[in-house]
Amino acid sequence: MKPIAVFFLFMLFSFSGIAQINKIEYTEYDLDNGLHVILHQDKATPIVVVSVMYHVGSKNEQPDRTGFAHFFEHLLFEGSENIERGEFMKYISSSGGANNAYTSQDKTYYYELLPSNQLELGLWLESERMLHAKVDIEGVETQREVVKEERRMRVDNQPYGTFQENAMKKAFTKHPYRWSPIGSMEHLNAATEQDYIDFYNDFYTPNNAVLSIAGDIDIEQTRKLIDKYFATIPIKTKEIYRPNIVEPAMTRAVVDTVYDNIQLPAAINTYRIPALGTKDFYAVNMLNTLLSQGQSSRLNKSIVDEQQLALFAGGFPFELEDPGVAIVFAIANMGIDVDQLQVALDKELMKVQTELISEEEFQKLRNQVESNFITGNARIAGIAESLANYYMYYGQTDLINTELDRFLAVTKEDIRSAAAKYYNVNNRVILKYLPKPTTP
Repeated sequence: MKPIAVFFLFMLFSFSGIAQINKIEYTEYDLDNGLHVILHQDKATPIVVVSVMYHVGSKNEQPDRTGFAHFFEHLLFEGSENIERGEFMKYISSSGGANNAYTSQDKTYYYELLPSNQLELGLWLESERMLHAKVDIEGVETQREVVKEERRMRVDNQPYGTFQENAMKKAFTKHPYRWSPIGSMEHLNAATEQDYIDFYNDFYTPNNAVLSIAGDIDIEQTRKLIDKYFATIPIKTKEIYRPNIVEPAMTRAVVDTVYDNIQLPAAINTYRIPALGTKDFYAVNMLNTLLSQGQSSRLNKSIVDEQQLALFAGGFPFELEDPGVAIVFAIANMGIDVDQLQVALDKELMKVQTELISEEEFQKLRNQVESNFITGNARIAGIAESLANYYMYYGQTDLINTELDRFLAVTKEDIRSAAAKYYNVNNRVILKYLPKPTTP
């Protein structure tokens, strides 16, 4: 396809369904092998998203084999019994489509964006990934080097790039969230070919996946194609490993100093928070929006604009299936000491712990949350992913239409209570990132 045609396809992808506020209709059902299927029809543009979400992330790994879930995200583009090595992406690009994947602590997600007349291609590719993936030593050796380079670029050689690894391994002592999805290169090197085959057989199974399709489709015809490509994939009867580990509560702050290849100090605070979907999580999520979203957010307005202590300040929660963490951080301005920066962060957090936010600020916050929710489902790709997420994590697909009500039920008192309960001084890891000392 010519570049201008690919560009046009991406424009359709970007703007299809913008400002979606109507109820999102969908059809869902299970195949006999346990694969959950969700279909959403939108004929506004001639595109379709075919996606598969597997309920496997870094938390499903063994402590001596970390990085496997992320590694498989790469490995399963190698090919299959019926797709030659390196041909997977060529099928998509030659059809004018695009594809991507990512891994988190809880899941691995693959999707293809295609012209709607190429729906069957997407289904075939994903069925090959699920049943006939090429898991052999040649692909393993190739992707090991790819993952090593990714780690060098995103973690080892990226300023502040190690903050997630350092924060998680100090915030957790027992739960597998203590290691990051990119995992250990030593573990990947030590693994045998059989280790990789076992991981594939254990987790890449229809009863551990959600097939979510959104776009310009005919529902009945799509069901027939799904039967053709997925119904005969055998169910795996072996119990799927789900860690059932309760992390002990933190009783005191953990403080550490990290020397990095950076020019400006940073204060990075990691707070333990409740699991995704719990009542308190919605209050914590809104608290993070209050603190860090936009130029008028609390941290930006106070620490960056008014006091000029930081070049940048922000925060975000990790949306995790088990109780996880939220980050609050600031990167110092020239000449500002990291301890001075930490004091400023603490003062802002103390305010939300002891004072109710104003009615004006509360209404603005609710508007931001509503806008975020609508924007997240404004694109076909976003709808496909949201549908899969809501089913996999909650078992309630219709939260795509109703979860906003849970956010809007949060009160000012709930936000203050969440700040006091979860953002207190004994429930956090403080990382002081400092430039590496220079030597003569």
